[in-house]
Amino acid sequence: MQLTNVFKKTKTVHNTRKTLQTIKQEKPEVPEGLLRKCNKCGAAIITDDVKENFYTCPKCEGYFRVHARRRIEMVADSNSFVSFDDDLVTKNPLNYPKYEDKIAEIQTRTSLQEAVITGSCQVEGNPAIIGVMDGRFLMASMGQVVGEKITRAAERATKENLPLILFACSGGARMQEGIVSLMQMTKTSAALKRHSDSGNLFISVLTDPTTGGVTASFAMLGDIILAEPGALIGFAGPRVIEQTIGQKLPKGFQRAEFLKEHGFVDKIVARPELKKTLAEILSLHSQTPTTLLAAAPLESASEVKNEIAGAWDRVLLSRMKDRPVGEDYLTHLFEDFTEFHGDRYYGDDEAIIGGVARFKGLPVTVIAQAKGKDTKENIRRNFGMPSPEGYRKALRLMKQAEKFGRPIICFVDTPGAFCGLEAEERGQGEAIARNLYEMSALKVPILSIVIGEGGSGGALAMATANEVWMLENAIYSILSPEGFASILWKDASLAKEAAEVMKLTAKDLLEMGIIEQVIEEPGHFTLQNLGVVTKQLEQGITRFLQDYQDLSGDEISERRYQRFREM
Repeated sequence: MQLTNVFKKTKTVHNTRKTLQTIKQEKPEVPEGLLRKCNKCGAAIITDDVKENFYTCPKCEGYFRVHARRRIEMVADSNSFVSFDDDLVTKNPLNYPKYEDKIAEIQTRTSLQEAVITGSCQVEGNPAIIGVMDGRFLMASMGQVVGEKITRAAERATKENLPLILFACSGGARMQEGIVSLMQMTKTSAALKRHSDSGNLFISVLTDPTTGGVTASFAMLGDIILAEPGALIGFAGPRVIEQTIGQKLPKGFQRAEFLKEHGFVDKIVARPELKKTLAEILSLHSQTPTTLLAAAPLESASEVKNEIAGAWDRVLLSRMKDRPVGEDYLTHLFEDFTEFHGDRYYGDDEAIIGGVARFKGLPVTVIAQAKGKDTKENIRRNFGMPSPEGYRKALRLMKQAEKFGRPIICFVDTPGAFCGLEAEERGQGEAIARNLYEMSALKVPILSIVIGEGGSGGALAMATANEVWMLENAIYSILSPEGFASILWKDASLAKEAAEVMKLTAKDLLEMGIIEQVIEEPGHFTLQNLGVVTKQLEQGITRFLQDYQDLSGDEISERRYQRFREM
């Protein structure tokens, strides 16, 4: 009897402990679909929070892939999207086993007819043709229907003179359609060439993942290429590369940031900012105004200036550490500046900043050689000495400006082109020569302003212009005084004497007919009194643009040719 009671008591205690332990360990029950797990950080997150946060993880800010229709809702104005070409039927050119069944199953599961949705829409009031790929449909691989829909979208955009926006997300060509899929690469690219030749804008938006035949065709052909943070972008997939070379790839390889660093992406845009960014770009490429506000009479610097004794003093002033740099002029003279990156060949040279902006409402392309404002930035921007990819980036933006009829305004400030080993390996001489060659014939007006140092061919590669202006204490020369003295007199310490001989000051060059205008400076020119100079520049730029706005492209190009022909 006693043993029985002891057994019952022990069992009761054990059950009580087990119940308490179970209550402690069990997870709270939640309605199905309310929670999901982030596939990047592993945290439990609320589904509604993810949707409200543009499908990004609220914990790690990682990006989830977005369905095509949701993507359209995120960028298109409400009720503005009208789809087209929804009736195209996927075929089976290889008679691949059960391909039709697979397509039918995916269509039922996703409510998509194919891996891309195309249509027309407005983005903050700016009309566009849009195409969005959806990774749920056979990894958004590009078969015949995908290629046909993208081609038709490009053709419609060409016919209607509308910009085209394509969101790429793809595993590449569709294996089940074989060589027919491969042909879509050329078909889409050819349609985009016609769209471009008609003077229309194509914005390519790269999302995760963009690989294979899509990367090697329409996705990388944008006038402007945007990418989402962290998106996988490449031709061969990481697994294929690792198997081929037999080693692990470095962290971040083929991600959007890697592509931007290597010159293939203009801008990485966070998802919440994407609609605004697209709207700004579309607006800057819409029909441009035909007139500018009248320019006020030119004012000179009103502050008392120090008397400058000679050319060497101006050399020293042009190199002053607190002198305003290229980026300062972009900020103070223009509105809505959007910076674009990369040369589309190798890299993004931070010694040159460039993009599109507005000057008194008129879209312009602006490019500046950038030295930086402190030691850390000086190093990052290589002290304003561009590499080949910097000049190629500048030329790419200039050619883009010509396509869209935008004037080009350049700010020159460089000791000279970078003369390192790697610059020679990547073709520094060819890059400078190519700029001179192409800039000489561009059919839009080019104004170049020397704001500091104008060193040799490194400066000329951004000063093959209709007019060249100089700030009062800027210099522009065949090379540095130190280099001149070293070559001709075998003594770099004679730089001061060389400066007097070289005729490198603004006054000298104006008298020689090398430049058209000198902009006066205040006595000690810093960021604090930059407005004294930018006010003169604003007036002068207005007059320059007015002088050229009624000329044809051929007349603009001919004026530039004759300017240099007479020197």
